[in-house]
Amino acid sequence: MAVTATYPIVDGGEPRTTVVTKSNRDGLSQRERLAPPMPTDRLAGWLASLAIAAVAGVLRFWQLTEPRGIYFDEVYYTHDAYGLLTHGYELSDIKSGCDGPGFVVHPPLGKWLMAVSEWLFGYTDCAGIRHGSPELGWRFASAVAGTLAVLVLARIARRMFRSTLLGCFAGLLLAFDGLAFVQSRIGILDIFLMTGLVLALACLVLDRDHGRARLAAGLVDASNIPLGGQASKDVSEAGNDNQESLSSLYKTDSNKLRFGARLGARPWRLACGLCLGASLGVKWSAVYTLVGFAALAIAWDAGARRTAGARRPVLAAVRRDGPQWFVSFIPLPVIVFFATWTGWFVTDGGYNRHRFGDGVWAALHGWWYYQQQIFHFHEHLDASHPYASKPLSWLVLGRPVAYFYSTPKAGEPGCTSPAGCSREILAIGNPAIWWVGVLALVGVLALWVSRRDWRAGLVLVGFTTSFLPWLAFPNRTMFLFYALPLLPFLILGLTALAGVALGPRTASDLRRLVGSLTVGIYAIVVVLLFVYFYPIMAAQVIPTSAWRVRMWFPGWI
Repeated sequence: MAVTATYPIVDGGEPRTTVVTKSNRDGLSQRERLAPPMPTDRLAGWLASLAIAAVAGVLRFWQLTEPRGIYFDEVYYTHDAYGLLTHGYELSDIKSGCDGPGFVVHPPLGKWLMAVSEWLFGYTDCAGIRHGSPELGWRFASAVAGTLAVLVLARIARRMFRSTLLGCFAGLLLAFDGLAFVQSRIGILDIFLMTGLVLALACLVLDRDHGRARLAAGLVDASNIPLGGQASKDVSEAGNDNQESLSSLYKTDSNKLRFGARLGARPWRLACGLCLGASLGVKWSAVYTLVGFAALAIAWDAGARRTAGARRPVLAAVRRDGPQWFVSFIPLPVIVFFATWTGWFVTDGGYNRHRFGDGVWAALHGWWYYQQQIFHFHEHLDASHPYASKPLSWLVLGRPVAYFYSTPKAGEPGCTSPAGCSREILAIGNPAIWWVGVLALVGVLALWVSRRDWRAGLVLVGFTTSFLPWLAFPNRTMFLFYALPLLPFLILGLTALAGVALGPRTASDLRRLVGSLTVGIYAIVVVLLFVYFYPIMAAQVIPTSAWRVRMWFPGWI
C-alpha cells in the first residue's frame, strides 16, 4: 500500500512530498533520488549571489594599487608576466639585464593571465620604466579571479545543498576570508589555482546533476511496459523488492536492465577536465585534486546507476561512463597543461628551448628535461625563510606571512600617533572560518559515515587531496598561502553543518529559531573579524599599538 509522506531534508531546503512504497522506504522516488528539484527562486538566487560577489569585488578592487611598487613574490611573477607579454617566454631577472631566458619553477598560465592584465593597464619594463599603472596591471587579474571564485562558489553551493540561503552563506564566507582577500590583491599565482579548482568543482557537480537527470528522464512507468523475453525473466527472478524498479527501467533491453542507459555527451565533465588541466597550468599541486575528482566522478556514476536500478552498477559505470571519464580526466588535462606552454614552443628563446637542437622532437626533449629540472627544484627546496611554516600549522593559522610591513613616523601621511604607526599586509585567514572549519570536518565525517551524504564525501576528498600530500615533504620550504585551495572545501563543510543546524522546513519553530540564530551569529562573527583584521591585511596606516593588539600570537609577528 502506498502512503503519502513528507521527506525532511537537513540542508535548509524545501520539504518534499512523495509516494512511499515497500521498495521506496526512504520516502523518495527513483526520480527524486536521482535528480532532487532545485530551488524555485532562480532570479532571487542569481541576484543574491551577484550581490555577494559585488561586495567581494569592491573589497578586492578598493585601493588595489596600494602599496605602490612590488612586494613579496611579485618580484618574480610580475617580471615573468612581462617576459611572456613581450617575448612569449619568461626572461632572466632585471639584475641580469633581462638578457636571456629565465628558469622558472611554475607553469605559465597564471603568469599569462597577469600578462593580459599588464597589457591592459601597465607594467614596468626591464629598464625599470613604468608604463601606465603597473600595480593595477599585475594585480587586476588576481582581483578578478578572487571575485569570480566567490560567485562560482555561491552558485555551486546553492546547487549542492538545494538552498539559495546556504549558497549565499558559502559565498559570504569566501568573500570575507582574509587569506582569499589578500591573495586576490597581490600579483602571485595561488588565487588562480584556487579559482581554477573552484571552477573544476562547479563543473564536476554540474556533470553529476546533469548525468543523474538524464538517468531520471530514462525511467518510465512500469505499468506501460510490455515485458518479455530475458527482461521479463530478470524481473521475475529479482524478488518483490526489486521488481518495481527493474520493470520500470529503460523498457525491455537486457543490457539496459543490467547497465542502464547511455547518457550521451557529458560536456560538463569535459569542462571539469579542462579546468583541472588549466589549474595544472598554474601549479603542479592541482594534480592531487585531479585524482580526487576523477575518483569521485566514477564513484558517483556507479551510485547513480545503482539508484536507477542497474543490476551491476560498478560495471555499468565503467562500461557506460568509463570512456568519457577517461578522456575527461587523463588525456584532456594533460593536453590543456601542455597547451599552456605554447609560448615556449612557438618562440625560440625560452629556457632549454634548443638545448637538444632544432626540430619538433628536440623541442619536446628540451621541454621534458625542463620539467625534470623543475621537479628537482621542488623536491630539494629547503631554504630557510622567516615566514616558512609546516602544513599542520596552516590549519590553526600558526604562521601567517607578512607580505609588506613599514613603520610610518608621526606626521607622515596617514600617521597621527605620536608613538608611530604600522602598515602591513598579513596573509592570514579568518580565524572564525579556519578554526571552526577544521573542527567542522569532524561533523562532516560523521555526516558521511551516518548518511553517506555525497556532499560530505566531496568536502572530505577535496580537503584531503589539497592538504595531505604536503605532509609527504616535511623538509620542504612551505608557506601558509599554499593552503588556499583548502579553503573552498572548509567553507562547503561549514555550509553542510549550517544546513544541519537550520534543519528542514518541517522542524519545530524552536529548532528553526535556534538554528537560524546560530548560523546568523556565526556569519556576523565572520564579518566582524574580517573588519577587525582588515587594516593589517590591506596596508592601512594604524597606530603601532593598534597593530600590536591584532598580533594575537607570537607567530603572527
